[in-house]
Amino acid sequence: MRKLFQSIESHLVVWVLLVAVVGLLWPTPGQWLAPGVSALLALLMLVISLTFDARAVSVVLRHPAKQFLALFLVYVPMSLLGWLTGRWFFGQGPLADGQTLLGMLPTDVSAPLLVLMAQGNVALAAVLNAVNTALAPFIIPFLFLGLTGVELDVPLGNIVAELVLIVLVPTLVGVGLRTRFTTAVARYDSVYAGAGSLLYLLILLAVIGPNAQTILDYGWYAWVIAAAALCLNLTGYAVGMCAKIWISDRQELIAYLFTVSKKEFSIAAAFVAASGLPSEIAIPAVFFAIVQMVTSPLVARLLTRRVQR
Repeated sequence: MRKLFQSIESHLVVWVLLVAVVGLLWPTPGQWLAPGVSALLALLMLVISLTFDARAVSVVLRHPAKQFLALFLVYVPMSLLGWLTGRWFFGQGPLADGQTLLGMLPTDVSAPLLVLMAQGNVALAAVLNAVNTALAPFIIPFLFLGLTGVELDVPLGNIVAELVLIVLVPTLVGVGLRTRFTTAVARYDSVYAGAGSLLYLLILLAVIGPNAQTILDYGWYAWVIAAAALCLNLTGYAVGMCAKIWISDRQELIAYLFTVSKKEFSIAAAFVAASGLPSEIAIPAVFFAIVQMVTSPLVARLLTRRVQR
């Protein structure tokens, strides 16, 4: 099992591309997995949280300025880039508004996994993730109204439940186990990234399956939506790298890189549904979910290769 996990981690980019193609052509497995995506995300968060202890979290919490920097990068330049790419690719309408909403979404739950794979500061990534997700219901409606003139209803209950059940509880359990049973938990450090990678692939399948037909129905225009998603994703890496102005530590910089560039797509659907807006507004987030799950392992692999050299 250890060798299997390590093999998946080492070839995650290839596996992601294969799963993406299979998911589009044969969506049934993804449709089966879709109802359990929250459980998969929570399990992923638990696995990643087993890699750092309470002391590491304490160190992160002593530097609130780092939280404010992440909040600024996630919600200000990325929101503006979402608005700009939306107007550039789609002009006006639901897809343009959806691209704007996409830009202001909080960090994706899987970000700490990529930070782990890239040998970054996982504790910092987990804390930054939790903080900007917790503040999302209070920040996003204000930003969306300012940039589009459209009011969003806040599905506060859904987002709080997601934060608690998917992020907070698994993190507390994982950190608690690492702190209390350090030696026993550390014995399996070599498999956590691989186990997380397997969960990552299952989540990708669960994302593509229910949306495969919608993606295919766009025909050639799906490439335009995907290009918009890729553009925002790549500029997200560039914005994340801007943290280098204030952050000199390589491991911390990696945490910012994935915190800024990865977006929690499911929150878009929750906002759109709660507000009674056209469902097409959530489409850019679906495409982005797939794009970021392809590019992130590639970036993580490139970063580790630079260290090995």
